[in-house]
Amino acid sequence: MNETEMKARTKAFALRVIRLTEALPRTRVADVLGRQLLRSGTSVGANYRSARRAKSNADCINKLAMVEEEADESGYWIELLADAGVMSATRLAALARECDEITAILVATIMSAKRKTR
Repeated sequence: MNETEMKARTKAFALRVIRLTEALPRTRVADVLGRQLLRSGTSVGANYRSARRAKSNADCINKLAMVEEEADESGYWIELLADAGVMSATRLAALARECDEITAILVATIMSAKRKTR
């Protein structure tokens, strides 16, 4: 996957997170979990863009690590939404899968970048 495709994919992920959080029920638990997901899910794309403008390979690796953390955290909030019964796991499955795929791509990208610095 090239940089342009990943930028588009992370932005699409953020938009899906936004739509999901807007569809959550209006309960205290949904509000707290939704805010956390909204924060982490939308920062994936923003931080990815920042990583692509890194000043060095080491800077890029550090920034990509932050993106990976945000993507992994997003997956956690999605799991909690399902496990707490706020939204059905079936309804969250596609977003959870996309989150896992983005995280896996980031892990592979980081590993590749680290190999290049050796």
